[in-house]
Amino acid sequence: MFQGVLTKMQTELHTPVDYYLLFHDSFLHVNSLLQKKVHISLIGYECLSCHESKEIFRQGFCKSCFFETPSAGEWIMKPELSQAHLGIEDRDLEFEQKVQLQPHIVYFAVSSGLKVGVTRKTQIPTRWIDQGAHQALPIVEVPNRYLAGITEVALKNYFNDKTNWRTMLQNQGEQLDLVAEREACLSKLPPEVQPYVVADKGIEVSYPVQRFPEKVKSLTLSKSSQYTGVLKGIKGQYWIFEDDIVWNVRAHEGHVVSIAVV
Repeated sequence: MFQGVLTKMQTELHTPVDYYLLFHDSFLHVNSLLQKKVHISLIGYECLSCHESKEIFRQGFCKSCFFETPSAGEWIMKPELSQAHLGIEDRDLEFEQKVQLQPHIVYFAVSSGLKVGVTRKTQIPTRWIDQGAHQALPIVEVPNRYLAGITEVALKNYFNDKTNWRTMLQNQGEQLDLVAEREACLSKLPPEVQPYVVADKGIEVSYPVQRFPEKVKSLTLSKSSQYTGVLKGIKGQYWIFEDDIVWNVRAHEGHVVSIAVV
């Protein structure tokens, strides 16, 4: 049995992807649970910031920490609001400079359909795997988060920036020529980022899934604290079970759980 505070699964880009859950004093290779009956039980909560036993509000944080911790600033979800390059603090300038003032990638990915997104260069290919993308390709590599943000805003006028997670889990995403898509979008980029266009090749990702769900049903541990099912696949940050139940591990960050094979 494994027990501890959930954080998002760590991944390694192999064929297929290898998934791991990291706990305080142990780790679980999630792929090893495939085809086995697994029991998941909610024990409690632990905020990823203050580490107190408070109910989780969002992103693994209790409500007070969510509105105070620098790692949950609005610029996380809206990169165009980044101001560290101007020396302007949101919650903690030292933290914001460390995160924002580093190379960022604006990319195309295909999880359900074509989408545009932003991530730090150090998060490639992790970000793409977390989204369940089966194809991904960089468009530009810029020196800070603000430039990535304004690029994404410009491209969102023409491309989607959301993943249909149900379509992704049912493996209904299309196969696209992303190099051609990149070439076609170059004229839509802001002038400030034109010098940062890259010619990097994209990647294709395969996931350890033995059966995709026909009708997706979501497991939320705050509503159903116990669940038992046979694990049939892992994709994005989801576990896929035999009865079409899917469990979003990342959405349960800060939840204290026990996981056992029964």
